[in-house]
Parts: sequence; structure tokens; C-alpha cells
Amino acid sequence: MQPTHLVVGHITKPHGTKGELFVWPLTDNVDDVFAEGRALLVGDQQGNLDPEYPEPLIVESTRPFKRGVLLKVTGRDNRNAVDEFAQRYVMAPVAELKPPEEDEVYYHQLLGLNVVTQEGVAVGKVREVYETYPAQLLEVKTEAGKVHLIPFAERIVKKVDVENGEIVIKPPPGLLDI
Repeated sequence: MQPTHLVVGHITKPHGTKGELFVWPLTDNVDDVFAEGRALLVGDQQGNLDPEYPEPLIVESTRPFKRGVLLKVTGRDNRNAVDEFAQRYVMAPVAELKPPEEDEVYYHQLLGLNVVTQEGVAVGKVREVYETYPAQLLEVKTEAGKVHLIPFAERIVKKVDVENGEIVIKPPPGLLDI
């Protein structure tokens, strides 16, 4: 089942006294997602739509700050008015987001995919995707319960087939022995 909304940012805390929120963007399209007038929904601490906040937050302005953005929403003009959003997520409807390019996928599409080597040896299922530098990491759990962290990099990941539920990898020697 495809989600109707995707997490696009994590609100870490209020910033200053004028009702701004420091948001850690979780999207490659920051300017589009946090554009003036955009309606964003509040997610809970697990990244699900929060029924306590059925009304969307309307972006009044956004400006870069450190490695994130400062988000100002309409109708919230002081720190006390935005304090309740700390440590929550902001979400946008999938239908309003730029679709991934031909060779791209959303992270949620990777979850649950079977990972196999080019030789056809089953490795396990993707449980989580970690955003790290220089490459994201796939947490893959084997049937025996062992966990592998596999870099989501071209030199290792040779094919991602979301429709057939499979990721084909060419692991360097020793990667699956760790």
C-alpha cells in the first residue's frame, strides 16, 4: 500500500521569539516543498499523520539556517505558538510532490525489498534506510536475524526493482561477513 503523505522534514525546535521553527529537511526539493503557501501536515514522532493536528500548517516563509531551514507558518507569531511542534515531522501529500526521476526511488519504496547478490544468493530484507555521508546505508536483516549495513552506492547496488520487490547487489569481499 502506497502512503498518501511523505515525511519532508523534522521539526527539531522553535527558533527565536517570532514563531519560527528549525526544520531539518528530509527532501532533495527544499525550495519546492517549503515554498510560500504550501500546506504541510503535522506528523507524530514516528512519522505518521498526527490526528491531533488535522489542520495543515501553511508556509508563510522559509529561509536557510545552518544545515536546515527556518520555517514560519501563518497564524503562529511567537515561540509559545509553535512550541508544541518540537520533535515532530512535517508531511506533504505524495500527489503534490515532484515524482522521482527514472533512476530514483523514495526511501519508503526500499523498505521490505529482498536483497540478493548478482549470483542469486538471498541476503535478506531491507528494514531501514539511514541517511549518511557519503552514501546512504540499507539495514538488511537476514532470515537468521543477522543485520548487515550495505552502502546504497552504485558500486554495490546494481539494480533496484521496486515492482518485483528486489535489490541486486555486488558486495565487495567481506561486506557480508561483518
